[in-house]
Amino acid sequence: MGGKQDGEEAYGKPAKYDPTFRGPIRNRSCTDIICCVLFLVFILGYIVVGVVAWVYGDPRQVLYPRNSTGAYCGVGANKDKPYLLYFNIFSCVLATNVITVAENGLQCPTTQPVTQSLQEELCPGFLLPSTPALGRCLPWVNSSTPPELPGIPSNTTISQGISGVLDSLSARDITVKIFEDVAQSWHWILVALGVALVLSLLFILLLRLVAGPLVLVLILGVLGVLAYGIYYCWEEYRVLRDKSARINEVGITTNLGAYRNVQETWLAALIVLAVLEGILLLLLIFLRQRIRIAIALLKEASKAVGQMMSTLFYPLVTFVLLLICIVYWAMTALYLATSGQPQYVLWAPNASLPNCEKVQMNTSCNPMAQPMNYSCPGLKCVFQSYSSTGLVQRSLFNLQIYGVLGLFWTINWVLALGQCVLAGAFASFYWAFYKPQDIPTFPLSSAFIRTLRYHTGSLAFGALILTLVQIARVILEYIDSKLRGAQNPVARCIMCCFKCCLWCLEKFIKFLNRNAYIMIAIYGKNFCVSAKNAFMLLMRNIVRVVVLDKVTDLLLLFGKLLVVGGVGVLSFFFFTGRIQGLGRDFENPSLNYYWLPIMISILGAYVIASGFFSVFGMCVDTLFLCFLEDLERNAGSLDRPYYMPKSLLKILGKKNEAYPGDKKKKKK
Repeated sequence: MGGKQDGEEAYGKPAKYDPTFRGPIRNRSCTDIICCVLFLVFILGYIVVGVVAWVYGDPRQVLYPRNSTGAYCGVGANKDKPYLLYFNIFSCVLATNVITVAENGLQCPTTQPVTQSLQEELCPGFLLPSTPALGRCLPWVNSSTPPELPGIPSNTTISQGISGVLDSLSARDITVKIFEDVAQSWHWILVALGVALVLSLLFILLLRLVAGPLVLVLILGVLGVLAYGIYYCWEEYRVLRDKSARINEVGITTNLGAYRNVQETWLAALIVLAVLEGILLLLLIFLRQRIRIAIALLKEASKAVGQMMSTLFYPLVTFVLLLICIVYWAMTALYLATSGQPQYVLWAPNASLPNCEKVQMNTSCNPMAQPMNYSCPGLKCVFQSYSSTGLVQRSLFNLQIYGVLGLFWTINWVLALGQCVLAGAFASFYWAFYKPQDIPTFPLSSAFIRTLRYHTGSLAFGALILTLVQIARVILEYIDSKLRGAQNPVARCIMCCFKCCLWCLEKFIKFLNRNAYIMIAIYGKNFCVSAKNAFMLLMRNIVRVVVLDKVTDLLLLFGKLLVVGGVGVLSFFFFTGRIQGLGRDFENPSLNYYWLPIMISILGAYVIASGFFSVFGMCVDTLFLCFLEDLERNAGSLDRPYYMPKSLLKILGKKNEAYPGDKKKKKK
């Protein structure tokens, strides 16, 4: 008895009966106001950063090529000259260590305006058949190298020059073919996505009928796979028992294939699989009651989704908000990166020549000025970068960091909003005394308005905690990439441990936040109190939590495999022409790459299935917390009836003295 009391005190006291409680609290107040104000001020600053980036940035250098004077091709005075011509494409090979593609937009130190003299390299010394690509005139791959070009190695080819600008001209051809395939098959891709949507919806709605048999089949499938593994390992061990080498003869080697013919390898695998099989069987025997509870909750979740079909399409709202956050950050980062005035420096292909030694390379110059009176061959005034002077330019790194923080925080807040809104809607279903009469008319919209009005600060608080951990992981990954060349095994081990710890911490915070948002949606308390109450409630029922979590994960994994696999198989048979006799209106499109629409269909099906099943998973988690609260608050008496369905009451061996549904019927 004392042990039970100690356990209850360690994880808090069970929830007490509240006669006024009827589901999600309606008369609530704003929570975490300080964090709400901080979040709103941060968003205001984020908007200011975007305005500053828009005023000072110039993303045209990414969209349009520059000539050697710094003017944009296809813009302004050069509106009728949209293409950039490289007078000497071979200069792109020699310039790769001077100007980076990422910063300067595929620039090469070649003279680009047509003027007077070939000797000064102000006109092209040769012309080649070319084609426009990304606003640049690039020679055809099959063009031949001009003979006896000064300063160009004899084995230099045109394709090497082009590689200084693009990896290969074939990239353009592939891109064109990809666009052609998408244009030919986009309507069939939409059909495949529609099939994925229907399959996801049917799977969720049918769970109320087949959840039990499906979970049983999945569990038996896992047991069967382990049993077959045990049989296979025994057969391999039996065959090699008298013929193969032993482990002491092979020793320790990095060639893992050598262990395949060692009998101890298969014996060890057999023992491991047998132990896993035994543990799983024991768990099924001792946890069969909790597995039945998990199945009943899955059925109830399917019923709740069926009652509130609008919740299945809420991920579209989340997707739009996430898209806004990502696009805003990307545009802000682009404008910030292109802020400042362009800077030009002197450059020559071979600065070690005698006539070039007197020239101070990498010094500032003006491309619009008269040609320089130097005899250094190939001397150019080339674009280097954007200036770092000025308040905005000096603060560019800090502004970019602010933008990254804004990206993570807003994305996590949008995800938190979706979880809290869905939790509020599904909680109103569970705590409805008479279903479906007592379910609110618009549960999803009511939960959305209630969450935005009262709990923006709490969501921002939880999102900020998660954001800080994620940014710490990004910093750690950056440090790891810089130290990857180091051969110090101790440093690599320490770095790996840090990364593992941060990954575990992020997973734990996501789990805690998710359940905290459910408690916020139900009771309207602040983030810290809600997180504490949710954690204590789950710890008091830790075995049920683990069983439900694993059963739900197994079921949803099977659902995703069913939807994605089904769409993938249908897409493969259709786009490869294996389905015949569909008629002229359903003719297979002629494609360059048949795998492209297949991959798009599979990816889209995965996104759709993930969206639907995320709603279902949130429903299961919400109903589970409500179920645990129901067990602690109520006793099944006339004044304290349980809100759970009859199926759960039957599994638990409990009953209401007067079930709400029966009471309603008697009144009628």
